[in-house]
Amino acid sequence: MMLKAEGVSKRFGGVEALRDVGIELRSGEVAALVGDNGAGKSTLVGILSGAIRPDRGRIWCNGREVHFHSPIDARHAGVETVYQTLALANHLDVAANLFLGREKYLLRLGPFSILNRAAMRREARELVARTGVRIPDIDLSVMNMSGGQRQGVAIARAAGWGSRVVLLDEPTAALGVQETARVLDIIKALKRQGITILMISHNLRQVFGLVDSIWVLRHGQMVGSRDVRATRPEEIVSMITGVDQATGDEFA
Repeated sequence: MMLKAEGVSKRFGGVEALRDVGIELRSGEVAALVGDNGAGKSTLVGILSGAIRPDRGRIWCNGREVHFHSPIDARHAGVETVYQTLALANHLDVAANLFLGREKYLLRLGPFSILNRAAMRREARELVARTGVRIPDIDLSVMNMSGGQRQGVAIARAAGWGSRVVLLDEPTAALGVQETARVLDIIKALKRQGITILMISHNLRQVFGLVDSIWVLRHGQMVGSRDVRATRPEEIVSMITGVDQATGDEFA
């Protein structure tokens, strides 16, 4: 398994966000994490990304047990995360955003250091092409880009640095139809490169057309997983809601 969690639990004061949760992601798999609001999806992704410390539980990455104390630890293990907020620097261009925290220098002299902007632009073009992101001009400031292009930059930054696993928190939630299609194409391109992807989504129609497996959280517990080829939207909605006769219309 590329990424595995077992017995993960987390409380926030009197609220039990997760209870004995487990998940397994195969190498090169695209999986969806679904559940109603408050089910614990963001908390689980926060733990897998190193942003949240679990109260209990174990995590393995590429067959090795890991202990994430921060997102930097997760990054070193090959796990990157793209949150809904994207965490982009709006006033900087594409290349500068892709190299945030990974800047290349011609000269390192503390506050007087000189950036190697030419090398960063060159590698940024290669990275954008490799991840399938369509950006007309990498010198364009992020603030002047569309929502889909901004999401593409965030995904390219996460996936372009030798990442084994990319966690996506609602990657298309705020996008229109055309921009959503572009982001889904990027995810498919990452899958072809063998990158393992876990995405939070509320859109079951989108999920069934994209992922290999679906994991369902309800009230802080993992109630099950299904291979997409062996299930239907109605079954997934029933697992999400706990209602036996769900129609699937709620998440269409």
